[in-house]
Amino acid sequence: MALLEILHHPDPRLREKAQTVSDFGQDLQRLIDDMFETMYDAPGVGLAATQVGVALQVAVMDCGADEQREPRVMINPEIIETDEPEVVDEGCLSVPEVSDRVRRFRRVRLRALDRDGNPYELEADGLLAQCIQHEKDHLDGKLYIDHLSSIKRDRLLKRQRKLRKQEG
Repeated sequence: MALLEILHHPDPRLREKAQTVSDFGQDLQRLIDDMFETMYDAPGVGLAATQVGVALQVAVMDCGADEQREPRVMINPEIIETDEPEVVDEGCLSVPEVSDRVRRFRRVRLRALDRDGNPYELEADGLLAQCIQHEKDHLDGKLYIDHLSSIKRDRLLKRQRKLRKQEG
């Protein structure tokens, strides 16, 4: 396994719409393993292939507690049902050091393929539902900051640049 480079905004590759996965061979398995290793090292709870420069409909997630890992893979995901929206705090490995509040659905029903190409459906709420929506956005070329007003987004990115300058 290997750590992958996580792309940071404004890298244009983060805006690419990911392509459907049809080959579940060794290259995909290695990518998934490397994505998990990269996500855990970051540390984060989710990582989309587009965040590591691979334009494929693949995301890994783990919203389990520190002692109890719950690794999940979603390939070619579709959100097929949603519930009421809520406002939640959100951050992103591709927009580091800052976060803001965005609207996400409380509950989602997901249809996707697992790492072996087997179809599954999952009903999720809480952090997992938020993570599914966040990673699905990445696969569609969107970032959580796109859910903010232009004024809030500009303020957040200005704060991020200031923090980066302070770090050296």
